[in-house]
Amino acid sequence: MVYCQKCGTQNDDDAEFCKKCSNSLTTTVKAPKKRNDQCDEECAVGERSPWSKFFWGIILILFGLWIVFSVVIPNTSLADELPSWIVNFEFWWLIGLIVAIAIIMTGIRIMIRK
Repeated sequence: MVYCQKCGTQNDDDAEFCKKCSNSLTTTVKAPKKRNDQCDEECAVGERSPWSKFFWGIILILFGLWIVFSVVIPNTSLADELPSWIVNFEFWWLIGLIVAIAIIMTGIRIMIRK
């Protein structure tokens, strides 16, 4: 005997529908829905912040400056003519600052979403 999941009525084993409420007694597998790839990307990542381009632009500019100050300037003939603070400029503290700002921005973004 098969029981209806909707109303609980007892039905014959070979019955396809409930004799009381006409609910289907056979389980049907629904075809999976087609998903939009763009929706998958947006749902997984979320909308990008307007500050995202600005942030990554600043990161690229600072990376370029780091290369100029740590690789290019010390290895040129101008190194003797430039002030010592330019030749010996330390960028390592700036990397820590960038990481700290990124963490703070991520925390604020998480707080705003919830």
